[in-house]
Amino acid sequence: MPIDTLINFINDLTQKITALAWALFLLTWSIGWTLRGAPIPFSKLKRVGSGLVEDSIWAAFWLAVGSTVFSIITYIVSIMVGGG
Repeated sequence: MPIDTLINFINDLTQKITALAWALFLLTWSIGWTLRGAPIPFSKLKRVGSGLVEDSIWAAFWLAVGSTVFSIITYIVSIMVGGG
């Protein structure tokens, strides 16, 4: 398998996983805010909503860090392959 094909496969896989993770983040964040702001008298449910919002914010941070790391790795490898 040529190295260019492998790099393209890794890029494509990384983009798909990142897009899926961001979609899951948006879904969790939306559900969290919906539960947190729901006009219902269950305080436990509102706390669950707050927890989901906080967890989704941490998830967004780690998604951004992970995406950046994978982009840097892919960039370095593509330079090494192109330059070597």
